[in-house]
Amino acid sequence: MFELLIKLFYVILYQPLFNFLVLLYNYLPGHDFGVAVIVLTLVVRLILSPSSIKAMKTQRVLNEIQPQIQEIQKKHKNDKEKQAKETLNLYKQAKINPFGGLLSTLIQLPLLLALYQVFWNGLKLEELAKNLYSFIPDPGVINATFLGIIDLSKPNIILAILAGILQFIQTKTTLPKPTVGGDKSSDFGRAMQKQMVYFFPFLTVIILLSLPSALGLYWIAGSIFMIVELRLIGKKQTAIDNTKK
Repeated sequence: MFELLIKLFYVILYQPLFNFLVLLYNYLPGHDFGVAVIVLTLVVRLILSPSSIKAMKTQRVLNEIQPQIQEIQKKHKNDKEKQAKETLNLYKQAKINPFGGLLSTLIQLPLLLALYQVFWNGLKLEELAKNLYSFIPDPGVINATFLGIIDLSKPNIILAILAGILQFIQTKTTLPKPTVGGDKSSDFGRAMQKQMVYFFPFLTVIILLSLPSALGLYWIAGSIFMIVELRLIGKKQTAIDNTKK
């Protein structure tokens, strides 16, 4: 069963993404591997965008009804069954699935893992011989230089730090606005969220310092896309809220 899942991952996700990357490298002006990485990242992000937007909207509504959830928890703190029932009713009234964000992540994870593997293996000559479709021209040796300056086959401290900065901005943008009041558990949750704002960017830099900078470029392009997407959704929601007033 496990071997079957690996084979499906390889055939359905890894090979198509790998061949698309090589196709982009072959036909984009300048044959710049970095530009091919950026274009592939943006195409994948666009495909995942509907799922991401739905998850972000669900999270926004969850943040908005958090005070009501806390009120239910206080009101029925000694009756967990009643607490769960009223919380579920609140979710129904808000027309959201609290597990929608998790489901979206689970759907996206295999695709993002395949993308990670493509950028990790994309520069290896043996991958071209083994995974290239017959109708995709073999470029021979792939030049890993981005804009004639950065060797994407090696770690790059500048791209790693830039990825960390963008990760900080992205994480900061996704954090919910603090609510007034709340119990100790919500205070603990907010404290953890604040730590994550700094922990994730730091971890991003540390990881990318030991990996080919093609992955750093992928991270940067993906983060920029997510930040822009979050800002656009935020502006649209603000406009809707102003209309309702």
